[in-house]
Amino acid sequence: MFTYSIRLRPGQDVKKELDALVQKRRIGAGAMLTCVGSLTDVTLRLANQEGPTAWKGHFEIVSLVGTLSMNGSHLHLSVSDSTGHTIGGHLLDGCKIYTTAELVIGVMPDLDYVREPDPTFGYRELVVKKRKKK
Repeated sequence: MFTYSIRLRPGQDVKKELDALVQKRRIGAGAMLTCVGSLTDVTLRLANQEGPTAWKGHFEIVSLVGTLSMNGSHLHLSVSDSTGHTIGGHLLDGCKIYTTAELVIGVMPDLDYVREPDPTFGYRELVVKKRKKK
């Protein structure tokens, strides 16, 4: 495994920046190792919900975890407000940096993460494949 360490700046969108990095660096199998920072806008898909839920305010990033791949990433974000109330769900576009976000991403160069339909619920779920040598 090797890592990328990046910092996002005020106004940047977490998901859009991660998607762009994954495409630019051609990441076939990555994992979010750590993330700390703050947000002004938060957009998540909550458990068992179809559409997004959005909040505006000031939030601390408590956790950002998941897998990254050119074939489809899957990330969950937890944030807390000024009272410590914490919410979390599936990361969507619309999570805007307030002051900063410091991220460390691990990359497994011998693997590819792909998404294939799983008949259990019909969602496209993770399949781990050995990367083909070029």
